[in-house]
Amino acid sequence: MKKMLALSALLAAAPVLAQTQLTIYNQNFATVKETRTMDLQEGESEVRVTDISAHLEPDSVVLRDLKNPEAIRILEQNYESDPLSEGLLLRKSEGTMLDFEITVPQTGEKKIVKGKVLRSGYVPHTSAFQRYGQQYSMRQMVYSQPQGGGQPIVEVDGKIQFGLPGKPIFDALDPKAFLKPTLLWRLWTDAGGKHDVEFSYLTGGMRWEATYNAAAPEKGDAFDIVGWVTLENMSGKDFESASVKLMAGDVARARAEGAQAMEYGRLDRSSAPAPGAVTERTFEEYHLYTLPRPTTVLDREIKQVEFIRASRVPAERIYVYDGFQPDQRYRGWDYQSIRTRPEYGTQSNPKVWVMLEFSNSDKSGLGMPLPKGKVKIYRRDMDGRNEFIGEDAIDHTPKDETVRLYTGNAFDLVGERRQTNFRLDTNHRWADESFEIKVRNHKKEEVEARVVEHMYRWIQWELKESSMPHGKTDARTIEFRPRIPAGGEAVMTYTVHYSW
Repeated sequence: MKKMLALSALLAAAPVLAQTQLTIYNQNFATVKETRTMDLQEGESEVRVTDISAHLEPDSVVLRDLKNPEAIRILEQNYESDPLSEGLLLRKSEGTMLDFEITVPQTGEKKIVKGKVLRSGYVPHTSAFQRYGQQYSMRQMVYSQPQGGGQPIVEVDGKIQFGLPGKPIFDALDPKAFLKPTLLWRLWTDAGGKHDVEFSYLTGGMRWEATYNAAAPEKGDAFDIVGWVTLENMSGKDFESASVKLMAGDVARARAEGAQAMEYGRLDRSSAPAPGAVTERTFEEYHLYTLPRPTTVLDREIKQVEFIRASRVPAERIYVYDGFQPDQRYRGWDYQSIRTRPEYGTQSNPKVWVMLEFSNSDKSGLGMPLPKGKVKIYRRDMDGRNEFIGEDAIDHTPKDETVRLYTGNAFDLVGERRQTNFRLDTNHRWADESFEIKVRNHKKEEVEARVVEHMYRWIQWELKESSMPHGKTDARTIEFRPRIPAGGEAVMTYTVHYSW
């Protein structure tokens, strides 16, 4: 019996408490929403925010007073994305004398030598490389590292050397130094005192995806399935006790990011949900998938949460033979060029595909829209242990749609396809082509195969002869469904007439 994981009600936290909510998209970004308490003076105040991600988009920042949206204004915002580092301090020390700590190899004694930093080797403004392109990047590299090959240049005792002579020792830091990415706000309010605010922004470096594990019994094709949501945080910030939502759908961004999004449908369950589980709901033209309780998502952490579990999902095993094998010699040719080539389409593919087909419906024990993701398929051996038998990927699949998984090629089924005749009349603009297809069954039981044939020469075609009934699956594809006895073979022939 299926256990569909459902949403726990999110409790509204008091605004004075620090709370973080993440909405993660499968397009390598997320929305961070936090409630904070800020103590401001009447008029202008300067506020420094350092606990932000390293991939914050500064133009996405929204700061709002929870009680009065007009109470606070951001007069000015500075985003310092280049935090303090040894390279940056060397850059600021160019042209000055620095102490360097070195270790004498023979004695291990540490001593201090002085050197003048001629060139730091540090490349500033790396965050602008993508925005301003290769030319900016090259000029910036030349500006920072002329003739230096990226190495610092230091003068010690009147001699020039590439590389640091030892560990640099810097003076005490300015209290205003930026140790990590920082937002510096100049705020205005007409009411001094504590303000409960919502602070939100977009950040890169976060993603999520769905994966599935399907296990079939030793005999039969009904299977158990478990789905995972995998979260990945590479944003440069830890998120403690965050409420996590996953946005599903194709969310447009102004800049092209090669993004792909997850899509979910509506969960309609009459039975009570399992406690402490994940749910999804419709939001705008998208769907939100919500984790059941606050969770900590650490930087450089991959976290997984189970989101669907169903047992004994009925499935049908399908054998598909598509004998057409693309000829790489004609790659890129148009149909007008290949339709008169007798040898085109005569290469044969001997492999018969094995597919597992099931319905994503309540009756099957599912009925929840399935997000795009990879499916690993297992089958239990006679010793009761699962053996891996294949892997495929599914697209976003709404409720009541059919899912078909490719698990590999059948070992005991072999296909053969050959052209038996080809006639061409270029003056009257027609061609006739005949094929013979065989599928041999070396199994100990009868099987049904789906033999697919493509009318690839031209859009106008007519089947003149066929040795077996067939179906038309689309405008240029037909399908035979022979039943093949154990140890036997099925033979199909047909002739197609093309005209243009």
